[in-house]
Amino acid sequence: MANRIHPSILNSNLASLDAEIDRIPSSDGIHIDVMDNHFVPNLTIGLPVVECLRKNHPDAFLDMHLMIEDADTWAPGYAEAGCESVTFHVEAARAPVKLARDLRAAGARASMALRPATDIAPYEDLLPELDMILIMTVEPGFGGQSFLDIMLPKIRRTRALAKKAGLDLWIQVDGGVSEKTIDRCVDAGADVFVAGSAVFRADDPDSVVSALRDQADLRSGHA
Repeated sequence: MANRIHPSILNSNLASLDAEIDRIPSSDGIHIDVMDNHFVPNLTIGLPVVECLRKNHPDAFLDMHLMIEDADTWAPGYAEAGCESVTFHVEAARAPVKLARDLRAAGARASMALRPATDIAPYEDLLPELDMILIMTVEPGFGGQSFLDIMLPKIRRTRALAKKAGLDLWIQVDGGVSEKTIDRCVDAGADVFVAGSAVFRADDPDSVVSALRDQADLRSGHA
C-alpha cells in the first residue's frame, strides 16, 4: 500500500483543534491520542471532543489511539462515533479478538498497539482479526520523545508475520518520527507514520506532511 502520514494533534495547539486540523489538509489521517491518566501518566481528550471533531471535519480520516484502561468497554464508542480507525493497546484489552471484531462490526478499522516492551510474537494468531498494528517507538504518554531504534527489529518481525499470513496489514509507527528517522522505519516495513512535533512545530505543517510522504515514497519505491 501507499505510505500514509497521520500527524498527531497531541503536539498541536489543543485549544484550537479545528484550526490546527485545517493546517494539515494533505494529511492522510488525523492521529488523536486519548489518555486517561491510568494506562499512561497523562490526561488528554475523550469521546465528547472526538464527536465534535467528527462533526466539524466530516471528510477527515480519524485515527484514534486509545491509551486507556478498560479498552474493551470504551473503544467501540469511538467506532460508533464514526472514527475510521480505532487502536487499542493489547496490554489494556481483556478480550482483544472480541474487541477487534466489535470495532469492525461498528465500521472502523481495528488496530492493536504494543508498548515498546511488548513482543508481537504471542499475538501472531490475532493478526487476521486486525487491520493495523501500531508499534510504539517511544514509551506512550507524552509527545516530543526521541525515537527508539531498538524497536526496528520488532517492526521487521511484524511485517514478516503479516507477509507469512498473506495479510494486507498496515504497520504504524508512533514516536519520534521525523525526516531523520522515517527512512529506517520504511526499511523495517512500516507504512503508516505518526508525526507530531516534526509537523506542528514547523511554520508550515502541511509542507512537512508532504515532505515526509515524499521521503517515505522515495525510500519504498512508491515515488
